[in-house]
Amino acid sequence: MLRWDETIFRSEDVFDPDFIPDVLLHREGQLSQLTASVMPALRGGSPVHTLCLGPPATGKTSSVRYVLSQAEGVRAAYVRCPAFATAYRIMAKVFEDVCGHQAPQTGIPYIKLFQKTMERLDRPLVVVLDDVNFISIDVVNELLYLLLKAPEEYGVKLGVVAIATDIKFPLALSPEVGAIFHYTTVHFPLYGREEMRDILRWRVEHGFADGAFSDEAFERVVELASDSGDLRFGIYLLRAAGLNAERRGSRRVEVQDVDAVYAGGAKIFLAKSLSALNSDEREVLKIVYLLDEEVAAGDLYRFFQKEVGMSYQRFYEILNKLERLRLVDFIFDRKGRGKTRYVYKRYDSDVVLGALREF
Repeated sequence: MLRWDETIFRSEDVFDPDFIPDVLLHREGQLSQLTASVMPALRGGSPVHTLCLGPPATGKTSSVRYVLSQAEGVRAAYVRCPAFATAYRIMAKVFEDVCGHQAPQTGIPYIKLFQKTMERLDRPLVVVLDDVNFISIDVVNELLYLLLKAPEEYGVKLGVVAIATDIKFPLALSPEVGAIFHYTTVHFPLYGREEMRDILRWRVEHGFADGAFSDEAFERVVELASDSGDLRFGIYLLRAAGLNAERRGSRRVEVQDVDAVYAGGAKIFLAKSLSALNSDEREVLKIVYLLDEEVAAGDLYRFFQKEVGMSYQRFYEILNKLERLRLVDFIFDRKGRGKTRYVYKRYDSDVVLGALREF
């Protein structure tokens, strides 16, 4: 049994969502591209506008924050867009990161606030708009136009790094923004199973005492993280399983600890993805998870077309969004002359249906 002052953790901070490792495994190419975008600012020039595209949990945010943490002399404003949502609140966050104190809460137009920010800027600035595709496109267009015109209007050195999970995000931008948003694209593909194993192994080695995580438990975490397609889920499971082992007085994490925290952890990570869905999208997801086995996309469409009159284009837009958010998977199989797309579940049905009931 563990005493109250004993722990199997070497450093629990390693499992924090905002923790940035000293080494980002399997993202060397992306780090090189991001460094090249920031490099002009180190020489007093303007950073290169950059668009980071890829599914959730592919290292986009960590890579950007890692590069900026190494770029001494470059000022950075980091905004997790869904947490702020409005143009004023996003601009207030940029003001705070540049000026070092809180912006006025009311009584000043956000354009005036932006002007004050630019007047205080004494070195090149990188503005990071994380999860930018999760807020209103009208707000995005307003902000980007203002930011992109700042060098011309205020004589400042400013670059935008936009992080998005939707590969069609650039197509939604207004013609006015599209005409001046000249960016370098950095693609972040999904981690493979072996890449996930390497990254999760690094966290175990740096986060747990030697021998505190059994090989069997570790392989179970790799399996669950790989099946969900979400590295963050795997990192969460490592910490949660460690805490569960401590609660039962064990000096070693076993498979039973991983299984004990799996369902609750899956719900937590599903919540973010489900919050990005509207009612139609959640209904399609619900039907997929109510079915006992995989279903052909065409059969699923015919059901929705009959029940709610959903158009072909809208239905397939929903399916593609569910796949991008790693809620379902597609597998193509040849039937007759062509290929049939089958929709597969990525999580246990009970977990997803339980999470959907909370919306």
